[in-house]
Amino acid sequence: MADLSVSIAGVQFKNPVIAASGCFGFGLDYEDLYPVSELGGVSLKGTTLDAKPGNIPPRIAETYGGMLNSVGLQNPGVDKLINVHLPALCGKDTVKIANIAGKDVDTYIRAVEKVSDSCADMIELNISCPNVKEGGLAFGASPDTAASLVREVRKVCKKPLMVKLSPNVTDIVSIARAVEAEGADALSLINTLLGMRIDIRSRKPILHNNVGGMSGRAVFPVALRMVWQTAKAVSIPVVGMGGIATWEDAVEMLLAGASALQVGAAIFTDPYAPVKIVSGLNKWLDDNNIKCVSDIVGQVECY
Repeated sequence: MADLSVSIAGVQFKNPVIAASGCFGFGLDYEDLYPVSELGGVSLKGTTLDAKPGNIPPRIAETYGGMLNSVGLQNPGVDKLINVHLPALCGKDTVKIANIAGKDVDTYIRAVEKVSDSCADMIELNISCPNVKEGGLAFGASPDTAASLVREVRKVCKKPLMVKLSPNVTDIVSIARAVEAEGADALSLINTLLGMRIDIRSRKPILHNNVGGMSGRAVFPVALRMVWQTAKAVSIPVVGMGGIATWEDAVEMLLAGASALQVGAAIFTDPYAPVKIVSGLNKWLDDNNIKCVSDIVGQVECY
């Protein structure tokens, strides 16, 4: 059996498969199907300083090869994450990743400060959120705003810090380099792509928010390209995500340069997708006489 273990920013994962934030609840939602300990890690539901009710429905729409969501970071707030959800998960043998979002720099800082004293193993900073003090422009939309946020959060963050990048930018590499320079320990990408669907009968958008984040198999080639570009440009680990649904997708993502990967939308159609990927990846490594999964990271042979 191949060695599936990987290290991300000094945190040891038993395998490189992580359940993505927003698709696996707070880590115990699928325990009736299989133990969470079968996964390398879990990125918990995106959490803000204060509880958020989320956007007005409808906030989910199907599309070819994927889905759109405008859930709006519905969550119970960071205090409940720390006092209820993390303690319930902390006895489980898997890496616990707290996904933190905010509406301005101050709320990011205060939430990260609180989670830094919890049993979370890592913090994943979601910088795709709109900055309400800067006219709604996402924190991750430019190298300057992304770097400024990470610089301030780094001052209070006691955990390894992974920054989750948005694909809705012109140059993701420049943003990756900017947050690396300000102390990010790892990167995760991609977050959802902005999309829209219209009901031709009512002539109104299907989503009440008009637009939403697209995820699912259709985004995989875009995610793969961005991971490949980013992994070549930075010296910190990259965790790849976006449309991964099978072990073959996982192998591609690792070859492109991802040190680990997150599985998200695929869980909604097949809740066993992450454990199937672990099994399939292990078999492929054995069949190809590869002793360690990290040996294939970034090994794509480009023309």
